[in-house]
Amino acid sequence: MHTRNLFAGLFFLLLSMAFVAAQPVLAGPPGNTVIGEQKVLTLVVREPPALRCNNNMQIAAELSNLYKIPIVVLPASLAPWSRAPAVYYGEQLIAEDGGDFNGMVGLAQMLDVIEIEGVAKQDRGGRLTEVKKEHEALKSAIKAGN
Repeated sequence: MHTRNLFAGLFFLLLSMAFVAAQPVLAGPPGNTVIGEQKVLTLVVREPPALRCNNNMQIAAELSNLYKIPIVVLPASLAPWSRAPAVYYGEQLIAEDGGDFNGMVGLAQMLDVIEIEGVAKQDRGGRLTEVKKEHEALKSAIKAGN
């Protein structure tokens, strides 16, 4: 009688351990966290992307115009265990819906992270950086009243 209870208890213990181990929440960010020895910037976005998701994708686009960084944009349906929007850099969770920064990152914040890591810069800036310079010049001219 005691042996049967012992085996039943062990069975349920192993079953519960397998269930906990199967939970992807404990697995960290979805997908590859490193490609070619470079940490990956992973964005988990809502479907369709809303304000915070679009902001994060814009920040990622600006970063890719400045730095050689792999970026993965993943719909929330492919990472159901992750809160969307979410931003990971390698294994590190930077922002998450309902958590840090409520799922939205800023350019200055991400530039700090990227520069601390020593990520290689692009040989020349991408087109987004050119548009921004022209936009800043236009704003300055408007403010000056020219």
